[in-house]
Amino acid sequence: MPNLEPNYKDSYSPRLTNDDLAPTRDQNWTWYNIFSFWMSDVHSMGGYVVAASFFALGLASWQVLLCLLLGICIMQLCANLVAKPSQMAGVPYAVICRQAFGVFGANIPAVIRGLIAFAWYGIQTYLAANALMLVALKFWPSLAPMTEGHFLGLSHLGWVCFGIMWVLQALVFWHGMSAIKRFIDIAGPAVYVVMLALAIWILSQTGFDGISFTLASKELTAGEQTWQMVTATALVVSYFSGPLLNFGDFSRYGKSMQEIRRGNRWGLPFNFLLFSIVTVVIVSGTQSLFGKMITDPIETVSHVGNSLAMAIGLLTMIIATIGINIVANFVSPAFDFSNCSPQKISFRTGGMIAAVGSVLLTPWNLFQSPELIHYTLDVLGSFIGPLFGILLADFYLIKRGKVFVDDLFTVSPAGRYWYKNGINPKAVAALIPSVAVCLIISFIPSLHAVANFSWFIGVFLGLCSYRWIARHEREGEGESFTPRRATAKE
Repeated sequence: MPNLEPNYKDSYSPRLTNDDLAPTRDQNWTWYNIFSFWMSDVHSMGGYVVAASFFALGLASWQVLLCLLLGICIMQLCANLVAKPSQMAGVPYAVICRQAFGVFGANIPAVIRGLIAFAWYGIQTYLAANALMLVALKFWPSLAPMTEGHFLGLSHLGWVCFGIMWVLQALVFWHGMSAIKRFIDIAGPAVYVVMLALAIWILSQTGFDGISFTLASKELTAGEQTWQMVTATALVVSYFSGPLLNFGDFSRYGKSMQEIRRGNRWGLPFNFLLFSIVTVVIVSGTQSLFGKMITDPIETVSHVGNSLAMAIGLLTMIIATIGINIVANFVSPAFDFSNCSPQKISFRTGGMIAAVGSVLLTPWNLFQSPELIHYTLDVLGSFIGPLFGILLADFYLIKRGKVFVDDLFTVSPAGRYWYKNGINPKAVAALIPSVAVCLIISFIPSLHAVANFSWFIGVFLGLCSYRWIARHEREGEGESFTPRRATAKE
């Protein structure tokens, strides 16, 4: 568990504090741990499908790789920006939100992020359970009859596999952040081994002549190519916008901002580009081998003739999915729900709320309805951009890069982040219209092409509107204040 700074614990309000939310002294994550965090985030079944789909847009390979690299560089810049306040104060995303939204108003962005993770957690668990079911059926064909009966939309074997995945993830999570750190240090690199082995197997079957780096036969005009490139760049950022928003949950453990920036540099541009190149070799090879482009890594691995190799490949994909699920969809709601009632909901309890809720959500039904999941996640995603913009505007433009740690944990009206009854009405006033615009874009069919840019539009609207509304509250350079102020470790 994180340790409180000495002489501060007694002064913090129990309505805002527990051992998980309080400033940590265990800032021991190096650049490699941050690198592994992003590896776990990228090296998943979802990340593979996204990267593979970009190569089928009808663009030349250099154009697609340029889009991927540009999008991930935007991610790197944003990750460095959002990491700093949490690293300075040693607190998670939900707590640092108290700066902009107030000590109680922070529950608004915390619950929004928690609900997004809530939905994705169940979906990723379901996808990993499907991979486990393939392994089980490969080695024990006698289990096939268990796939025929259904309960609440899932087969009996599906329930067993989902339960196994659910328990495995809960066991890793239950041992705390140190266990999660060790797990993601292994999960990300493990997938590279399987991906490279799969690429080598593909090349051995097709030869270099069977690899096409275009993967599309349709002809595009110059204007269409430009639009597809811009769209692909935006989709890269949108796909990772969830983990990006709560990156502070992990950057709080960073030794210094220098370590975090180094980890982001290796974990995003370098790692993502290499992953994308390996992906295009595999996807292109499937087109040559099987006569169709396969973008599902589970299906690709299932075509490998050797049963042992297939089992190892699928199990590694399962490990990778556990990694991203814990990183992106378990840690976030754990802190976010704990923030709502620190004395009643611990980090572990908050995570288990999300885990239990993911079962009640029956994500396999949600996933089987593309239209429903599209609108559900579009609605939730419409909140991410404005929240990100407001947080950046508040920390860099209004607070001028300062964090007064003690005021994050006080309910005294004299505290800097008390605002009005613990809620900052200006942040809420900036959030509502920004989100409304993004929702309108998502639900109007004629604006469907613009929906891919909802995150960018939301960031711009949230940042600009909050900067204007809160312009009179900007911190002065020479101001001093009694409570402890956090400083960045470079």
